[in-house]
Amino acid sequence: MYYLDVDTPIINFQEYRNSLYVDKTLMIDEIQKRIRTLNKYVCVTRPRRFGKTMNANMLAAYFTKGYDTHELFKDLKIAQTESFEKHINQHHVVYIDFSRMPDYCNSYHTYIDSIMKTIKEDLMNIYPKLSEKSYDYLYQMFLDTNDSFIFIMDEWNSIFYKDFMQEKDKKAYLEFLKGLLKDQPYVELAYMTGVLPIAKYSGGSELNMFKEYNFMNDRIYEDYFGFDEEEIIELTKKYTKPSFETLKKWYDGYYKSDGSSLFNPRSVSSALIDGICLNYWTETRPMNEIAEYIEHNVDAVREDIVKMVAGIPIEVELEGYGAEQLRLDSRDEILSAMVVFGFLSYHDGFLRIPNHELMEKFQRVLKRKSMGGVADIVNNSKNVLDATIAMDGEKVAQYIEEAHDREIPFLQYNNDADRCTE
Repeated sequence: MYYLDVDTPIINFQEYRNSLYVDKTLMIDEIQKRIRTLNKYVCVTRPRRFGKTMNANMLAAYFTKGYDTHELFKDLKIAQTESFEKHINQHHVVYIDFSRMPDYCNSYHTYIDSIMKTIKEDLMNIYPKLSEKSYDYLYQMFLDTNDSFIFIMDEWNSIFYKDFMQEKDKKAYLEFLKGLLKDQPYVELAYMTGVLPIAKYSGGSELNMFKEYNFMNDRIYEDYFGFDEEEIIELTKKYTKPSFETLKKWYDGYYKSDGSSLFNPRSVSSALIDGICLNYWTETRPMNEIAEYIEHNVDAVREDIVKMVAGIPIEVELEGYGAEQLRLDSRDEILSAMVVFGFLSYHDGFLRIPNHELMEKFQRVLKRKSMGGVADIVNNSKNVLDATIAMDGEKVAQYIEEAHDREIPFLQYNNDADRCTE
C-alpha cells in the first residue's frame, strides 16, 4: 500500500509530536464539518514551511481507518470535542504528496501514470474483485468499490515547477484532478494544500469546486498555520533562548485577518532548538526569480521594494496570483506573488517586508552589482523617513533631490512617509 490508508502520515505526525510541537488539532474539527457537504472541497495555500504538510499528515492520521490512532490524539485538543469519536479512524484516506516523485520520472505522463498505477494496486489490495475487470479511468475503479474516500493531497502545485512540464501538461494535470474529484459520489472530502492558489483561466477553473483559503482571504483556518504571540510565549517558557522579543524581531510580521501577529513557524522552531536567531529562510529559487523582476524594474516594482526595505509600507490593492501565472507581467502580479511566497505581508491594503529575516534577504538582493546604486537609494529613503518623522522639511527636500539624481526616481515620498506616520 502506497497511497490508500497508509501509515506514512501517522509516522510523520508522531515525529512532529516528538519535536517542538504546537497543538493545531482543532483544525480537524473545522475540516470534519465539511464531510459529505457541498463544501467538501478545500484548498489551503501558504508559503513553504508554514505547517501545511504537518496538518495534512495530522488529518490523514486522524481520519484513516487503516490504523487505530487514538493514542496519538488522546491528549490533544481535538480529543476534548464532542465529535472526536465520530470521525477518528472511520474513513478510507487517499494521501498523495505531489512533491515526491520517482527518480526515473522525466515526463508528466510518466509521473501521473505511476500514481494511477499505484492507486489501482492499492484499491485491488482492499477490493480484490476489482482485479477481475480492466479499467481505463481511475474514477471508474473508485466507483466500483461502492465505498467512499477522503482525499488529502499535499503540495498540489509542485509539478508546475518541473522542467518537463509543458503548457499542455499543466492543462492535462488539472483535468486529471477534475476527473478524479469533481462531482464524484465516492469523494467524502477533498483537502488540498500548496504554495500557489489554484490556476484561474478565462473560462473558469477546472477545479472551481474548491474553496481556496490563502494569506489574503483566510478567516477560517488562519489559526492553524503559523504561530501566534500566545503560542510563542508558551514556547519560550520551555525554551528560554532566544527571548520572545528577539523572536518577534526576526520572525514576526505576518498578520491574521484581525491584525494580530503571526510568526514563521519553521524559523521559530529552528531558532528555539538551536538557541539562536539565524536566517532559516531557504526558498532561494522563488527569491531569485523575484530578483530578476526587481532587477529589470518591471512596472516600477523596484521602487516599491526599495521603499519597503527603507521601512515605508506600500499601499496597493492586490487581486491575487494563480498557479498558471509562472510569468509575471505587472506590478500587481509580482507583488501578489511575493505575498503568496511569504516574502511580503499584506494587511488592510498595505504591503510590508515582514521581519528581520526577510529584510536580510531583500537587502542581499538589492546589493547585487546588477542592481546598480540601489543600496544607496535604500539608505537615502531611510533618511527621508527619519527626517519626515522629525518634521525636518529641509532634510526631506535634500534627500528627495538626491533620490531624483540617482538611478531610481522616487515619487510621492512625502505622501508615503506621511502615511507611515499617521
